[in-house]
Amino acid sequence: MTTTRTLYLFGSAAPPLFDVADVIAAAQAVGWDVCLGLTPTAARWLADRLPALEALTGHPVRSEYKLPGEPDVWPKADVIAVAPATFNTINAWALGITDKFVVGVVAEGIGKGIPLVAMPCVNAAYVQHPAFGRSVERLRGAGVQVLYGEGGFVPNPPGSGKPRDYPWMALLAAVRAAAES
Repeated sequence: MTTTRTLYLFGSAAPPLFDVADVIAAAQAVGWDVCLGLTPTAARWLADRLPALEALTGHPVRSEYKLPGEPDVWPKADVIAVAPATFNTINAWALGITDKFVVGVVAEGIGKGIPLVAMPCVNAAYVQHPAFGRSVERLRGAGVQVLYGEGGFVPNPPGSGKPRDYPWMALLAAVRAAAES
């Protein structure tokens, strides 16, 4: 299949991240050119897999900003998906705290009008913190499609996560819909 669309897939350090190669392959199977970006902790979690992920995508995996004057090594994004998006990533993005590469790109993506899809991965204790709900609403108000609740990610009690049940296919369906709108 000819690849004509570019998906930036950004992941935070949460257990579903370990399935990212399968998600990349599924996206590629329907025509996406996938560029993988990770938070620094997520990159550390996948350190031994980074060469294979770069071979799979055909692009460097990025977790840090490029230096001024360096060329961008990725094509322009048609859609950006952030999943799994941790408590920290969701809150930093909503507040515009862009010290992390992935958060900086998606914060700028709002202003550039790039379709953005996010799916949290947080436990039920974190969602009780008042910042989380405000952050989800702030992102939604900025045009980000946040797949949280019915049809997206539903939190589990702390310590009882089910990473294999993370709704990756809901994310890819939302990415497809965002590209078509």
